[in-house]
Amino acid sequence: MKKTTEELLLLLKNTSNINTYLQQQKDSIHTLELPEALEQLLTEKSISKGDCIRRSGLDRTYCYQIFSGVKRPSRDKLLALCFAMSLTADEAQVLLKQTGYVMLYAKNERDSVILFSLYHKLTLTATNELLFDIGLPPIE
Repeated sequence: MKKTTEELLLLLKNTSNINTYLQQQKDSIHTLELPEALEQLLTEKSISKGDCIRRSGLDRTYCYQIFSGVKRPSRDKLLALCFAMSLTADEAQVLLKQTGYVMLYAKNERDSVILFSLYHKLTLTATNELLFDIGLPPIE
């Protein structure tokens, strides 16, 4: 049975052997590989790769390399894919966290605008326009 983060932290704090801990908790500890996570989301959202790529505004070849695991995108490129898949803010945060990226942080001005856009279901284009209007770099 998978443990919560809090349960894992308590166990980790009280362990004397990291190897034993890692072996015993292997079902609860994992980083989801990005291609696998993206495929799951495409299936859940009933979006084809082609539609996702078109909506992202990213280079087609580069996107296919991301989906196959050949390339690891920047956080911004992953966020562009989040918008392309119409992820909620919570879904985008989970994807970022599961795949080893820094989650969006509400105390960061740019991240706040991006979170706002996800909460309000804005498109990537509308989000970039909002970022531009505020004087912040777009998602590229």
